[in-house]
Amino acid sequence: MYQFSYSEVQTDSLADAKDREQQVLSRSIDLLIAARDKGVNSHEATESILFMIRVWTAFIEDLGNPENELPKELRANLISIGLWLMREGEEIRQGRSDNFDGLIEVSQIIRDGIQ
Repeated sequence: MYQFSYSEVQTDSLADAKDREQQVLSRSIDLLIAARDKGVNSHEATESILFMIRVWTAFIEDLGNPENELPKELRANLISIGLWLMREGEEIRQGRSDNFDGLIEVSQIIRDGIQ
């Protein structure tokens, strides 16, 4: 496994970071679409929800960091959205919802808003 040196991480551009965020959200969306097509009781459903929760856990941690340079109100809004996605995903995982379309749509809006 390749380890990045501190200097490589420091020179990482904002554009690269945004590209990675878009890629991980696209992967999450692809998994959610496959899960929707297979059904709430499928392996794909569990896999997609757990992946999405891991993604948003990392995003929320970063958004909560005082060194994050996004405006405070935007960070708070994104945290709220992430918490909703995680709660709704858990509802699907527990068999109390089948709202994959809502998760997909919100994730697409967030991904497409990254500039």
